[in-house]
Amino acid sequence: MLDYEVLRLLCWGLLGLYAVGFTLSNGLEMGVTLLLPFLQLTEPQRRQIAARLAPLSAGNQAWLAALIAVLYAGWPTVYAVVFSSFQNLLLCVMLAVCIRPLGFYFRNSHDHREWLPYWDKALFLSGLLPAAALGLLAGNLLKGFPFHLSSDMHIAFLGSLAGLFNPFALLVAACSVAMLAGYGAVYLQLHGDAELRLRAKALAQTAIILFLLLFGLCGGWITHLEGYHVTTEIVPDGVSNPLAKFVKRGDGLWLDNYEHEPALWALPCLAFLAGIGAWALCKFDRAYWAMLTLALALALAVLTLGVSMFPFLAPSNISLNSSLTIWDASASRTALHGLLIFAGPAWLVMALATRGLYRIQR
Repeated sequence: MLDYEVLRLLCWGLLGLYAVGFTLSNGLEMGVTLLLPFLQLTEPQRRQIAARLAPLSAGNQAWLAALIAVLYAGWPTVYAVVFSSFQNLLLCVMLAVCIRPLGFYFRNSHDHREWLPYWDKALFLSGLLPAAALGLLAGNLLKGFPFHLSSDMHIAFLGSLAGLFNPFALLVAACSVAMLAGYGAVYLQLHGDAELRLRAKALAQTAIILFLLLFGLCGGWITHLEGYHVTTEIVPDGVSNPLAKFVKRGDGLWLDNYEHEPALWALPCLAFLAGIGAWALCKFDRAYWAMLTLALALALAVLTLGVSMFPFLAPSNISLNSSLTIWDASASRTALHGLLIFAGPAWLVMALATRGLYRIQR
């Protein structure tokens, strides 16, 4: 078996890969469906979009299930804290994700035209709500959220739902919506008819520019946002005990990893440059390459979030020492070894299967 420290790092990287897979697969559907009211689509165009995405939608939900399973198997305490603290936001995500395959199916399976507007609204909400909710989740993870761990590891969430809608989290949510809207618009520019391509191209360029502006604002805000830092000695191969450390909070501490490893600046910089490249490719009707470039930007944005917070997974802004890291909140060595054996090859199989399904649909 591998060292405990190496296992924790590898499983953390695997968690990031599943997060990227979820973003690229489900994010495409979110982006397309949240744009439906703004495309002025005819009924045949709506049916064409639903028919193209319906076979993919149910399979894409496997990425969400796998992401949750990896988090639960690798860091059960983080799973418990996040799902108990953000239960309302995550419930919206789960319901919206479940409604989307049904919306695609029933929209094209029945000719009751009086129901079509309701299914269209359901599809729109199934894209907008999870895109915004996941952005709020990411923003609150960066800002820290109010939970406390007692000596017997009892979890207490000391905040409220309204408190999650803070200015920074709303900014990250807006960035998430713009990012996925651009992703969905480029997909429609690639696969729509001539009329739809023109509308999707205009929306894609607008959404990508908005994403770049909001991404830059998020980066500037983080330089002054209170981050977290472990002040006691970190034992990467020690036992999992979140309360056996001391944590401090201060402005700009989320940049510590970039100061120690300047090469990490490549992640946010390449994400920004990839967004600019996607906009240019979209403008010159290179939709296929624009989609690949924007997918790269999305993946790098997700990875930027992970390396900025490392080693934290769930920081607490009210009980600093209760913050959870990859070192002190992980499962046992045996559990991580089993996770790596099964979830590693599973990620590759899921990635190849998803890519194959999109190629068949294209």
